[in-house]
Amino acid sequence: MLDQKYRKLKDILMEMESVVVAFSGGVDSTFLLRVAKDVLGTENVLALTATSPTYPEYELEESRQLATEMKVRQLEIESDELKIPGFANNERNRCYHCKKELFTLCREKAKELGFAFILDGSNLDDLDDIRPGRKAIEELEIRSPLLEAELTKNDIRLLSRDLNLSTWNKQPFACLSSRFPFGTEITSERLIQVGRCETVLRHHRVRNYRVRYHNETARIEVAPDEIEKFIDEEFRKEIVAEFKAAGFTYVALDLEGYRTGSMNEVHP
Repeated sequence: MLDQKYRKLKDILMEMESVVVAFSGGVDSTFLLRVAKDVLGTENVLALTATSPTYPEYELEESRQLATEMKVRQLEIESDELKIPGFANNERNRCYHCKKELFTLCREKAKELGFAFILDGSNLDDLDDIRPGRKAIEELEIRSPLLEAELTKNDIRLLSRDLNLSTWNKQPFACLSSRFPFGTEITSERLIQVGRCETVLRHHRVRNYRVRYHNETARIEVAPDEIEKFIDEEFRKEIVAEFKAAGFTYVALDLEGYRTGSMNEVHP
C-alpha cells in the first residue's frame, strides 16, 4: 500500500515538469523536495523559503543545511505576516491571511523564473485539523502532491527514513503564531518571548514541545513521556527561572501533554 502511494506521488510530480516547493525544512516539505528533485532533476526544482518573525532562526538554518545536502537551489523571500490586516490581531482565519501572502509571493517568483507549478507539503492528516490556510491554497491553485497521493504523516516519516533523510523523526513544527489564543494580539516582542522559551526547552533536550502564550502565563506542552522530566526539582527550577527571565510571571505544565492544534480546542 505504501509503495503504491509512493509511486502515485512520483507519477504526479513527473507530470509537472518544473516546480517550486514551499520549503520550511520540516518533515513534509523536506520529503516532498527530495522526491521532486529525484523525479524532475535539480534544474527543474526550486526550494522557496520564507523568512519570517514567526519562525525561529534555527529553523531557517536547518532548511539551508538540508537544501545544501540535497543539492537543491534554495531561494529566500521575506514575509512579514505582522503587517497583514487580520493576522496580527489573531483572527480565527489568521492562517488564511498568512498562506495567501506566502503563496502569492511564491506565484510571483515562479512566474518570474519560469516554473510551472507551486507545491505545498500538506498531507492527508492535515484534513483532520482546522486549517483555514487550505482555502488560500485552493484559491491560488497551489498543488499538494502528498495529499493527492493520500500520504499520511506516518507514511512520510517511514519513506523519509528509507531515503535517509535526517528529518524522518523531526518534531512537528508550526509557526510561532499558533502559540497564541485567538483574539490575543501577536507582536514581534511576544513572538520573541515565546521563541526564547521554546529554545530553552530545546537546549534542555525536550523533544516535543510547545509554549502556549496566555498573557502573564506560559503553558508548557510536552509529550506525555517527557512530563516526568519536570518532577526533577533542579530541572524544574532552571526552566522556571529562564521562563521568568523571558518575561512570564507564571509557568504552568499542561498535564494533558503536547498535541497539535490545542488552541483549536476552544474553536466553535
